[in-house]
Amino acid sequence: MNRLSVRLVLSHVLVAVLGALATFFIVRQLAPALFDETLRRAQGGGPRGPGQGMGQNAGLREQFATAVDQALLIGALVGAAVAAIFGILAAWRLIRPLGRLRSATRRIAEGDYDTTVVVPKEAELADLANDVNSLGRTLAETEARRLRLLGEVAHEMRTPLTVIDGYVEGMIDQVLPTDTESLGHVGEESRRLRRLADDLSALSRAEEGRLQLATQRVDITQVVTAAAERLRPQVQDAGLTLRVAAGPGPFMVDADADRIGQVVTNLVGNAIRATPSGGTVTVTCVQSGSWVDVAVADTGVGLAPSDLKQVFERFYRVRERTNTANDSGTGIGLTISRGIVRAHGGDVTAASEGLGTGATFTARLPLAAAFST
Repeated sequence: MNRLSVRLVLSHVLVAVLGALATFFIVRQLAPALFDETLRRAQGGGPRGPGQGMGQNAGLREQFATAVDQALLIGALVGAAVAAIFGILAAWRLIRPLGRLRSATRRIAEGDYDTTVVVPKEAELADLANDVNSLGRTLAETEARRLRLLGEVAHEMRTPLTVIDGYVEGMIDQVLPTDTESLGHVGEESRRLRRLADDLSALSRAEEGRLQLATQRVDITQVVTAAAERLRPQVQDAGLTLRVAAGPGPFMVDADADRIGQVVTNLVGNAIRATPSGGTVTVTCVQSGSWVDVAVADTGVGLAPSDLKQVFERFYRVRERTNTANDSGTGIGLTISRGIVRAHGGDVTAASEGLGTGATFTARLPLAAAFST
């Protein structure tokens, strides 16, 4: 009884039986009276005394009622059988695409993300099939980004490890001197590995909502300015111009200054990678009602409409940006930034008028209650 096909068939049969019972009741009530009226008219329709003509019509009336009962019973049985047949056909037409959907979802769950479902004609089932196909494509893209990230992480780890291994072996073989310069190179590559590990750890905590915040009331303009200015040498090395307009303040927020600085660093670093030499990166901080918007705008390659929807997904990297000379990201900085800002009660959004027009990433944070308007 819990199977949908059985319920569909029984519902058709039940409708047919209820219709037959209603028909039987109405016909049984009206047919004798209509029969008597027809006979009366056939016999002249004149006035009759009490009981006049009843004897000769009683037998015929009873035979008529019996024939009507038999006809209704046969009709009800035939109707129920036809309803059951049509119910079976309707159930088959419904269950067959549902079976294909179930089979497809099972294959997707097993990792076959290329599975597609034939879209049925029924609008509701077609919407469900399109959703399943969209789910498969999304999971396939996520898996591809995950595999690409693993390759990139392995590459990022292999380079410093190779350098460290080379310096250590050179020192052991006394080919390289154990001096400050050589050890400095080893330390630099070790810090590079640590930054990668910290990024992956931060991503995990952001995704799981386990970010630990040391919240205090701070002037966000000072935090933003300090974080942006720390990257000025990197911006200049890339041949870009950095403009910082964080004010007029103060804009007081309850936030973890180090985490917000990390967000600004990620956004500015993303802008550097997206902008070819000669471009400009602009950092602004403005109040918007009870919020403060920290915006990082660039004049780089821009974002396509499809990228605006996916740029914050973990492991996602914009194809146009992977061709720039400054691109060295792993595709998790924006995900981490969004997680940090959301942990503060805000959000990060992206805006762009299209490819080649630059992009603006805005981190919106709530102002402290005493400073909001």
